[in-house]
Amino acid sequence: MTRATPVSAAKERLARLSAAGLLTRRARWVGRLTARRRGHAPRHWRRGFTLVEILATLVLAAIILPVAMSGISLALNVADESRSQTEAASLAQTKMAEIVACALWNNTSQSGDFSPDRPDYRWSALVHDWMGTRIRQLDVEVVWSRRGRDRHVVLSTLVYTGDSQ
Repeated sequence: MTRATPVSAAKERLARLSAAGLLTRRARWVGRLTARRRGHAPRHWRRGFTLVEILATLVLAAIILPVAMSGISLALNVADESRSQTEAASLAQTKMAEIVACALWNNTSQSGDFSPDRPDYRWSALVHDWMGTRIRQLDVEVVWSRRGRDRHVVLSTLVYTGDSQ
């Protein structure tokens, strides 16, 4: 008498339980799963994708990819614009602090650029009286070009001159 292998013994046990009606749905599923792993799956499980499924996938990809790429492009442009505007506001704040600290607000207007670090950003400062008092308003404007259009940021502050005008 030959000794049965563990696999054939398990198959015999499954067949006896199935014939007796004692095999649960889960056990049948597990038996199929192990058969699939060993390469003994039924023929209908071995099929690949149909031509219709592949074509439907390609059509969906052709519709979704351009929309997704356009969204990504738009997000990158907005992020770049935001970065430029934040940088311009920071440069304007720095220039305004310099003008106030050095008491250069007595000149009515000044201008320049931020060379050599940021030559594409230009600035101008305008000082004018504020409501006829000893306080003057200082406006610092930073201008830069993007895609052929000038963009600008304006920061304003009030400066107490202390002298009678």
